[in-house]
Amino acid sequence: MKIPTTLKHKPVIVAENYANIDGRYTQNTDTQGLSLGLAQWNDRGKVDISAKVWRYTGEKWSRQSEELPLHRVLDLAILVCRTKLHFQEDAYRFENGYDAENPIIDRIGLQGDAMTVGVCTDNEKINEDIKLFSQALSDDGELIGERLSTLSRILKEMGY
Repeated sequence: MKIPTTLKHKPVIVAENYANIDGRYTQNTDTQGLSLGLAQWNDRGKVDISAKVWRYTGEKWSRQSEELPLHRVLDLAILVCRTKLHFQEDAYRFENGYDAENPIIDRIGLQGDAMTVGVCTDNEKINEDIKLFSQALSDDGELIGERLSTLSRILKEMGY
């Protein structure tokens, strides 16, 4: 399915037919494409690049399509990687998968400050939810691992 070019987000680089590779949602998803392009919030003289997830209801492009600045996409990737590392390396050491007395997993330096990654202890059912989360992360291990390996390879090709 072709991503529209007449809306406010202006696609430049596209990954169409995303439904064919949308993880366990393949062939049963409303996400039809991904794009990098000119952000819909651009003002005159200011150009930001954004990533967009294009969702299609079967009749029209959905308002639930999401557009994010590139740095937020990368911040989400960092959060996914650090979370996966926690569940691979640390979670097993704690009865509930985290240190209840110190739920901070890491502080990752960015832009002169740090992204604090931690377990959401404000969640009243965190002990149940973290077990469900851990199981889902494990169940999706192959899907996530394939994408992380690909990301690692491309980052190495880029010199990172």
